[in-house]
This record gives sequence, C-alpha cells and structure tokens, in this order.
Amino acid sequence: MKKKIVSTMLCLTMLASMAAGCGNDATTDAGATTDAGATTDAGAAGEAAGTEAADAGSAAVITDPSKVLNIYVWNEEFKSRIEDHYPGYTKIDATNGTIGDVAVRWNITPSDDNAYQNNLDATLLNQESAAQEDKIDMFLVEADYALKYVDTDYTMPISDLGITDADLSKQYTYTQDIVTDSNGVLKGLSWQGCPGVMFYNREAAKEVFNTDDPAEIQKLVADWDTFNQTAATLKDAGYSIVSSVNDTYRVYSNNVTSKWVEDGVINIDDNLMKWVEDSKALVDAGATSTYDLWSDDWKKGFYPEGKVFAYFGPAWLVNFSMAADTEGSIGYNGGWGATEGPQGFFWGGTWICAATGTDNADLVKDIMLKMTTDDAIMTDIVVQDDDFVNNKTVMDGLASGATKIQREGESEEHEYTSKILGEQNPLPMYCAGVDGLDLSNLSAYDQGCNEEFQHAMKNYFDGNATLDEALELFYTAIAEKYPSLKAPTE
Repeated sequence: MKKKIVSTMLCLTMLASMAAGCGNDATTDAGATTDAGATTDAGAAGEAAGTEAADAGSAAVITDPSKVLNIYVWNEEFKSRIEDHYPGYTKIDATNGTIGDVAVRWNITPSDDNAYQNNLDATLLNQESAAQEDKIDMFLVEADYALKYVDTDYTMPISDLGITDADLSKQYTYTQDIVTDSNGVLKGLSWQGCPGVMFYNREAAKEVFNTDDPAEIQKLVADWDTFNQTAATLKDAGYSIVSSVNDTYRVYSNNVTSKWVEDGVINIDDNLMKWVEDSKALVDAGATSTYDLWSDDWKKGFYPEGKVFAYFGPAWLVNFSMAADTEGSIGYNGGWGATEGPQGFFWGGTWICAATGTDNADLVKDIMLKMTTDDAIMTDIVVQDDDFVNNKTVMDGLASGATKIQREGESEEHEYTSKILGEQNPLPMYCAGVDGLDLSNLSAYDQGCNEEFQHAMKNYFDGNATLDEALELFYTAIAEKYPSLKAPTE
C-alpha cells in the first residue's frame, strides 16, 4: 500500500511540474519540492547534460542485462570521484565505463529548473516494470530534498545491503541524520561532509586591518553584532563585507531552534528574522547587496577588483566554485584565508542511495563502502581533490598535521594544506564545526520555504515592499507551493 501511495505522490509531482512550467517549483503531497524540466531517457544522459554522450548500448557489449549498473546524477562530481578513486573502474567515454564485467551507465541530468528530480521521479515510477538493463541501481540526492526520496520505498535500507553500524562507525552523525527516514531507517550514505567557514580576502584584510591572521580576523566577526560593526569599517574602505545578503542566509538558517512547519502552520524562526533585520541594515548602509547566488554580479568578488571581503561556504565552494582555477582570481593566487565566522553551519553535500529493485546489490554495497568508509580512498580524496570527507579518523588526522594510512601492506603519511588558502590548513575549524551540527530541525519543507523566504525578503531589502508586505508575499508563495499549510494568522 505504501508503494502505491508513493507512486501517486510522484505522479502528482510530475503533473504539477509540467503545469508549473520552467523555473517554477511544483509540490508533492509529502511537502518536498520537485523540479520542472525535460527528462532524459533512462539508459543514457540527455543533451541537457552538456555532454556528448555515446549511445549507452554501443559503449560496451552487454550479454547479461543484469550486469548493467545505472547511476543517476546531476553533475560530474561523483562520477569523477569514481573514475579517480574506485578500484577497477575503467572509463569508456563521458557517460560509460566498466567495473569488471559490469557495464556502468551514467545518466546525467542537470538540476537547473529541477530537471534532475523530474527525470528521477519519472524513471522511479517505472522501476518495477523496467527492463533489467534499464533499472536504476544508484542515485544521488542533496540535503534539501533528501527526505522526499528516503521516506519512500524507492530507496533501500542500508542494512538490507549488508552494511552494518560498525562499517559506518567513523562517519559524522549528521550525514546519516539527513538520509534517515521517518521510521529511523538509514537509507543513504555520503563520502563528504560540508561544514562551512568564512573565507576572507587576505589582501583586503591586510589593507584594512593590518593583518590577515585567521585568529585576528575571527575576533572581527566573532558574532553577528561584531560582524555588522566590521562591515561598516570595510564599507568605509571601499569593500562589501559579503557579496550578497544571501551569502549569510545559510549560516542563520542552520542555527534555528524550530522547524519551518509546526502542526501544519508556517513558522518563521527568530534567527531567520534576525537575518532579515541584519541584512536590511547592511543593504541600507551600502555594506552589501542582494545579488542572487551564482549570478555574475555575485561572482565579481572572486577577483580583487570585485572588492568583496568574504564569502561563507564549505570546502567545495572555495575549491570548485570560486574560480580558483582561473588566472587572476583571488583563489588562483592563494589569496583567501579561512576563519570560523559568527556561527557554525553546513551547506550541501551529496548522498548515495540504493534504488529498490537494483540487480547489482553487491556492487552497490561495495561502492558505498569503499567510497564512504575506506580510509585510504578518503585520504586520497582530501589530498588530491581538496574535499572534506565523511571520516572522523581521516579528518582528525589531517587536521592535526598528518595522518598515516595502510595501503597494500605499507604505511603512508599524508599532510594537507590548501594552496587556495595560502597554504593554510583549515581542517581543524571544519572538524570543530561538523561536530557541533544539529539537524534536529530539518523538515521536508526546507527547500521550498528557504527559497521563497529569500525571494520575498529581497523585495523588502530593495525597498520594493514593507516587511509586512514581504511576509505576505512569502505566505502567498508557500500557500501555492504547499496548499495544506496555513499562515500563522489563519
């Protein structure tokens, strides 16, 4: 019966997505957002992936339909981790590879306009009746919508794969909390942790504060009141403290003391209203702007001429999203520093789920174990890819300066510093931040509520609405997205 209910939910999601059109979030009965966009065929990546995909059937001769591993992803990150670190993986082309006698097919659908979820939903609905070689074996999810999938029968319990609590003993608890269903069953694993810090412009720090020492900069941003005072000093020197009010949003939203929805009523936590108050004051003072994340204007601060002092994010932001590989950028020249900032937080992360109905359960288990628990592989990911991995032993070792691992009977010692951060080792502050994460206030409504709240408050920050009018815009948007929810005044 549960599967039938889930199927109905996903069907409604697809219909709502098509009705909403591009750029609009559709809703499900479960309260999680789904994305509108075109889907791709289950067996091969579509043109939307921006990759010239070879025909999946011609990449390798398939004599046994059960020996096809179909993996659904939205970008190249996990694929690159498998290609670089999973033992025995052989790359054939952009969307095909092999592991032993198993053909691996990557179905890559970008998450723009929620196309990835739309494609995944449509394919999961057909999972039971799909041809053996077309069944999804593994798929990836993000924190903002993980509950939408783990709270269904379409994801396998990790224990059903034969993975034990002892296997996962080195992982950070919060990474498991995100993919634990409403019955307390663990339904996914991640190779990474995403605790966040504040990345600051070292040259700007020396110019304005006569130091770029992380401990000294931390004193200037130790709490939000101090942070706002420092913003005024930076403004007088010609710098924005952050590129946009949206840079600080996740720091505030990760430190709420209540959920977005309480007994069917929309609830705005006091810490979110603190973000509104602080952000309005900064915008009115000309200390920051209201740019959307990932916009060209927001990205200007990746370069010295952008005159932005800081960005907030986890390791993946500074390493992969701040133009660190582009000559002339601050990161390219090792010009960022890292400090804790006013509050600890996390942002993002990717989780691996095993699809119910997979005919490659043993291989899925092995991939999960090697990519999320193997000390040697996880050390390589940190050292070679500048990622923060989901392994307390490895991270604590590298945070202390060096770690030893055993590989093929020999002991290896590894040290870590970040070139992008001027050879700083930020891992101690990452480790301190991840240990303090509290995700007890996560809910299935987070993605939609967070997005609409920021959209509505932009009108207030830009002077196009009063605070009450902006709040009304938010409640109206949520009523459209989640019709079963009520505004607090109703």
